[in-house]
Amino acid sequence: MAQGASKVLRSYTSGGWRVGEAEGTPLHDAVTGAEVARMSSAGIDMAAALEHGRAVGGPALRELTFHQRAALLKALASHLREHREELYELSARTGATLGDSKFDIDGGIGVLFSYSSKGRRELPNDTVYVDGDVEPLSKGGTFLGQHIATPLRGVAVQINAFNFPVWGPLEKFAPAFLAGVPSLVKPASQTAYLTEKLVELIVESGLIPEGSLQLISGSAGDLLDHVTAQDLVSFTGSASTAQKLRAHPAIVRNSVRFNAEADSLNCSILGPDAKPGTAEFDLYVKQLVTEMTVKAGQKCTAIRRAFVPAELLDDVAEAAGERLAKVKVGNPANADVRMGALASLEQREEVRRSLKALQGAGDIVFGDPEQVEVFDADAEKGAFISPVLLKADPGRAEPHEVEAFGPVSTLMPYTSVEQVVDYAARGQGSLVGSVVSGDAQFARDVVLGVAPWHGRLLVLDADDAKESTGHGSPMPALVHGGPGRAGGGEEMGGIRGVLHHMQRTAVQGSPAVLSQVTGRWVEGAPRATDGVHPFRKSLAELKIGDSVVAGPRQVTDADVAHFAEFTGDTFYAHTDEDAARENPLFGGIVAHGYLVVSFAAGLFVSPEPGPVLANYGLENLRFLTPVKPGDALTVTLTCKQITPRENADYGEVRWDADVTTDNQESVAKYDVLTLVSKEKR
Repeated sequence: MAQGASKVLRSYTSGGWRVGEAEGTPLHDAVTGAEVARMSSAGIDMAAALEHGRAVGGPALRELTFHQRAALLKALASHLREHREELYELSARTGATLGDSKFDIDGGIGVLFSYSSKGRRELPNDTVYVDGDVEPLSKGGTFLGQHIATPLRGVAVQINAFNFPVWGPLEKFAPAFLAGVPSLVKPASQTAYLTEKLVELIVESGLIPEGSLQLISGSAGDLLDHVTAQDLVSFTGSASTAQKLRAHPAIVRNSVRFNAEADSLNCSILGPDAKPGTAEFDLYVKQLVTEMTVKAGQKCTAIRRAFVPAELLDDVAEAAGERLAKVKVGNPANADVRMGALASLEQREEVRRSLKALQGAGDIVFGDPEQVEVFDADAEKGAFISPVLLKADPGRAEPHEVEAFGPVSTLMPYTSVEQVVDYAARGQGSLVGSVVSGDAQFARDVVLGVAPWHGRLLVLDADDAKESTGHGSPMPALVHGGPGRAGGGEEMGGIRGVLHHMQRTAVQGSPAVLSQVTGRWVEGAPRATDGVHPFRKSLAELKIGDSVVAGPRQVTDADVAHFAEFTGDTFYAHTDEDAARENPLFGGIVAHGYLVVSFAAGLFVSPEPGPVLANYGLENLRFLTPVKPGDALTVTLTCKQITPRENADYGEVRWDADVTTDNQESVAKYDVLTLVSKEKR
């Protein structure tokens, strides 16, 4: 590279770092206007990158269990957290304040931690996900169905927006990685230098398998020409670009899974109860100003339409104006600055053009899009703009159709629930909306009215405000996306986001076959009884289907009476013969359900110390038939599922418990959950 030349951003594909062959497009510092880097993907073999992901990254990921992949996500999150300062420093060049940078960088790292936790808690330590219960398909129980999910054999192509160069890639990468699908990241140009640094930190960590993450710095070129039916495409950006990508011939021809998270005119609705002086009024104004100024309003979740009761319109405008007047705009490195620059001068001009369209429907009540007082920076060289608040007529089309992607919001009045629901729907689909009210009935009416047009709804009041993460903060456990204009897709959503990257398949077969395929014992599959109580077996020795049959034990009148007195459960069915006889469900005194479960535990337990460390719960407990004094109980306990814990000397074992009477009728069924040592102690 010549003396004084700008850095050329690299792509990471097919196992190595590569620089585009062309001179590249210049990228500029949003604060100073100085050139930061150049970017080009010319000469990068897109088809080879996809094939590398399929042939190298995919197999390596699929060899790992969900828990192993979850552990790698946690390790990666910890590694990135140690390098946050490097990312913060570079993030300032995008125009972000330190608070903005934390929102992006810490938020992205938090997504990795969240998916790691959910993977270990909600997914099996296996490579197959069992989706739902077994479906009986025959009278005799020899022919069953079971849905399973397995990783797609392609690559998750992830095209990201400029406003979140760290959080954006990580919130797509995390569920794909956990599912066992490699990612290929293509960041937006303006802030690609920060995403390049992120990928560099990940690659240099050596924590994840080669091929599980690749980066394209520059144009996507012919990338989408090479996607197959096993690949996925996720896009964040404008609705118009999403529409073009969705119609790409290869995506249409191959029915490629396409997820879009597009711009939307999100709304926030103030309840009529929230008058000046109430906590909810203050919360509404504070949230509105925050959403206008965080990331300089460059958030796909920002509040663009602020609906307030007509009689409170002036009050909200005045209060919001007072708060906005305290917001210092300027160099984000200055600790006193509350709002930095837009991502680029081009972005500023785009915001100004959109504002001119919005002014056709209303008036500016705060701010001047053409000039702003800037602290510790040059207002002409940097992409600075004033926060702008407008009042507009909600009957006009512009506020519901034009988005100024910057620190801009529009106040509009409403007079009834029905009217504000109609106004909210005119946005044609949004990522998020919020309702700020202390009136739960009003909140319910609005939520149910606007839900079909929204991917997420926040109800904010004095009770949840202290712990609320706010209108504009998507959470990894919840879906991020929305219908219509918002793209029609969903990202994250906890395990839902993982399953998006997997194929759901209905498998039909015998109980034995389904047990083998899923790694879970299915009723009707063979049981093994080798004379050794399964509680005496370590995790290394225990196998699916290992079983013990214990009993019988007869239930007596004295047992029922003692259990009632001992526990205080004197419900009439256990203590009043006449009343119990009159109930057609009982026909006389019956044993407590929990007495039945207690007797069953006494029958199947192996009491000596051994591999079983603890019983930590029951699940799916159902009492099927009343047990009467004189009935004899037998319990069959079968090892149903084994889940070793990573980085621990024990694992979890799920047991199928079936309690029957002497006529072989099941009276109770449930799962027993235990912790079992991996090796004998």
